[in-house]
Amino acid sequence: MVHIPDEKRFFRIGEVSRIIGVEPHVLRYWEMEFPQVKPYRPGSNQRTYQKKDIETLLEIKRLLYEEKMTVKGAIKRLRQGVRSSQADGIFPDIRRELEDILQILNC
Repeated sequence: MVHIPDEKRFFRIGEVSRIIGVEPHVLRYWEMEFPQVKPYRPGSNQRTYQKKDIETLLEIKRLLYEEKMTVKGAIKRLRQGVRSSQADGIFPDIRRELEDILQILNC
C-alpha cells in the first residue's frame, strides 16, 4: 500500500518518484504521454504535483506494470474510467427521478 502524506498539498518530482516507485525521467515521460498528468509549474519551473496527480500516476503505473497494458491502451482505459465515474454520479439521480415519476403515475 502506498502512503501519500495527508499533511502536504504539493509534492516535487523527487518526492513523487519515491512515492510512486519510478525514476523521475519516467514521470516526465508519462507527463508527455498522458494528458491526465499536468503538474503545476510555478515561476521556478519546478514541477509541483498534487495528490490527485499522484493518484493518477499510481493508476498509470498499475495499468502499465501490473496489467501490462501499452501506453495507448492505458490512455484509453483512463479516458473510459473518467467517463464511467462521471456516469456513476448521474445514474442515481436519474433513478430517483424515474421513481418519482412512477409514484406520480401510480396515484
